[in-house]
Amino acid sequence: MPPMPSHHLFLLASTREPGNLGNTETLARRAAAQLPADAQQTWLRLADFTLAPFVDLRHTAGSYPAPTGDMARLLDATLACTDLVLVAPVYWYSFPANLKTYLDHWSAWMRVPGVDFKARMAEKTMHVVTTSGDRAKAQPMLDSAQLCAAFLGMRFGGALWGKGGPPGAVDADAAALAAADSFFASAK
Repeated sequence: MPPMPSHHLFLLASTREPGNLGNTETLARRAAAQLPADAQQTWLRLADFTLAPFVDLRHTAGSYPAPTGDMARLLDATLACTDLVLVAPVYWYSFPANLKTYLDHWSAWMRVPGVDFKARMAEKTMHVVTTSGDRAKAQPMLDSAQLCAAFLGMRFGGALWGKGGPPGAVDADAAALAAADSFFASAK
């Protein structure tokens, strides 16, 4: 039986206003253009979702109710993918706040009866696409992503980094553009 086609969920974490394509998304879209024709792609902009602050009930209630609304949509999209692609520019050496909130909710999703979140995530691969002023400033965020993947037993497919700054800066980063063209092929 041939393998099932991949399904890449691209979570766009930039907080740029709509209509202004940032460097990180530019780099991610270039990499995605190289995916096989049968690979499904879902692109979600986290800024379009209402992300409630995470409330830690682990040591009181112990479990969480099933999420509703936008959080349910994000959970469903996360569980439906084979590959989770965090498309996140570096903000203050870390994830943008909306992506951090999404990741915080993983603690709840692991404790929703019947979801089996941790085991289902272990079947997936996480990738990160990012841009920043220089590569060293991205490292804390990349380390955090790799640790999150490892905690859930996910495969870490690597990080694609490019030169950030004002929109269009990554277009002058020949090394990043070349890396984007083979990023998902080398992540297998």
